[in-house]
Amino acid sequence: MFVKVTASGPRRYVQLVESYRDDAGRVKKRTVATLGRMDQLAGELDSVIDGLLKVAGREPIAANAAPVLAASSLSFETARALGNVWTLTELWKELGFSDLRRVFRRTRHTIDVEALIRIMVLNRLCDPESKLGVLRWVQTVALPDVEVTELTHQQLLRSMDALMDNQDAVDGVISSLLRPLVDQDLSVAFYDMTTIRAEGLATVEGDVRQFGMAKEGLIARQFMLGVVQTSEGLPIYHEVFEGNTAETKTMLPIVKKVMQRFPHLRRLVLVADRGLLSLDNLEALQAIHLNPAKGQGSSQGQALEFIIAVPGRRYTEFADLLEDFQRKCAQSGTETTGEIAWNGLCLVVAHDPVVALEQRQKRRAKMAELEGLASGWVGKLEGQDEGVKKRGRKLSDSGTKARFYRAVCEAHFANIIKVDLKAELFSYAIDEDALRLAEMMDGKLLVVTNVQDLEPGAVIERYKSLADIERGFKVLKSELEIGPVYHRLPERIRAHASICFMALILHRVMRMRLREGQTGLTPERALQSLKRIQHHRVSINGAQPLSGVSTMTTELSQVLKALKVKTPSQTQQLSLL
Repeated sequence: MFVKVTASGPRRYVQLVESYRDDAGRVKKRTVATLGRMDQLAGELDSVIDGLLKVAGREPIAANAAPVLAASSLSFETARALGNVWTLTELWKELGFSDLRRVFRRTRHTIDVEALIRIMVLNRLCDPESKLGVLRWVQTVALPDVEVTELTHQQLLRSMDALMDNQDAVDGVISSLLRPLVDQDLSVAFYDMTTIRAEGLATVEGDVRQFGMAKEGLIARQFMLGVVQTSEGLPIYHEVFEGNTAETKTMLPIVKKVMQRFPHLRRLVLVADRGLLSLDNLEALQAIHLNPAKGQGSSQGQALEFIIAVPGRRYTEFADLLEDFQRKCAQSGTETTGEIAWNGLCLVVAHDPVVALEQRQKRRAKMAELEGLASGWVGKLEGQDEGVKKRGRKLSDSGTKARFYRAVCEAHFANIIKVDLKAELFSYAIDEDALRLAEMMDGKLLVVTNVQDLEPGAVIERYKSLADIERGFKVLKSELEIGPVYHRLPERIRAHASICFMALILHRVMRMRLREGQTGLTPERALQSLKRIQHHRVSINGAQPLSGVSTMTTELSQVLKALKVKTPSQTQQLSLL
């Protein structure tokens, strides 16, 4: 016997129904009693239940008491993080990354490539893992708008292959979504390169993993990554180069590709670091012109402008030009900027007396240390000649020359402390002219530019903003963990770099919005806080599970508001992989 609710038109009735078998043994049902209409029962139903409980010898329900579920009737699933992946998914769609779906829809792949690329990008921002680690990570999050129900390592690799097979179309989508974010009238683009460590000893055709000098100052197997970003810190282009590529050879190809991707720019000022300056680069950069704006009669648009720092090793080339400026600096005793004509361009010089004093004192201290070392060796050599015996190994003039020369080279003082390697006896001398030149260059920053409407101080300020791209590389290497890379195939390495580049775009957009909202949060802290928004599922008595989202706090609501992301609804459809 059981309770059944039946409908007759708009009304619903509660009936007591009994199951029985007829003469043929078939199961049938018959209504024992109709307890009444549901909308009219109200408290009468409680009295019926209490009466049945008394007959069964059980305690009746207390008046106005809420029903209590036995703990054994509830089944809870493990909660999954929602807030971080929800936020990133909303930004992904808002910025236009979902247009990648149109690119991959025309391919032969049966998997949802756009969804898998998105999963790997979100993983870089939330909990960077290897591609196998992504499979573990998706078990801990509730991914919105993902149609796949199963995920394999091979599917992730196939999606990376599809990314490279359609690289031009993918780059077109990314360029189009970035164009509204780039200022058309004055776009200052910063370009720099970094090295990314790669693991593995095997070699393949077209391998980008080559041995070269890493940024950490050691020889390592690596590839090089060039990144262009705007003055707001938004990355707009990247490219992977072989690990032993000279930096000076990478700038021109990248500049031309940036101009192709952003033809709407009416002005472009390129800012680059010291390692990218060469006379060939300067000559070629001066020949580049932007695309003319519509309606302009000339076949060429605005000339490309640039601000490029001079490498410290080349400062001596400008010694004669800096004599007058140095006298001005000595007289003022404060931070000074100036400009000097050079090869049809402008050499902008900045002098910081505090930095100059620190560098001079550091040099003098190191020179005193080296001279003290040499003095000790000279004393020991002279004592040996006089027959004085001392503890330790016996010195020779040739060995002492070699050891002292190595110490001088390691201190980068070979141009100041001259060791006479051809002399029979150990000897050295201080080149006073070289020392005076080095001290004249202390505290100096030299920048070459063809920008005509910026004061020297503004040019230096623009160049110093390049430090922000270094922070972008730091994000790539630490927060997004772009390296070390364990992929072997060149196209997989490029796909990995592309995924990290997309993650960096989302990271920078988050940073800009969090700053505008004056939250005081970094993207990392914001995503960590948003993980507290979780997705829960619970089932009662084995019935269909009920889903829900944890209660939103004021703090989390403010973070979502600053990021311009709507709050996830309680009924949001989520994929639990």
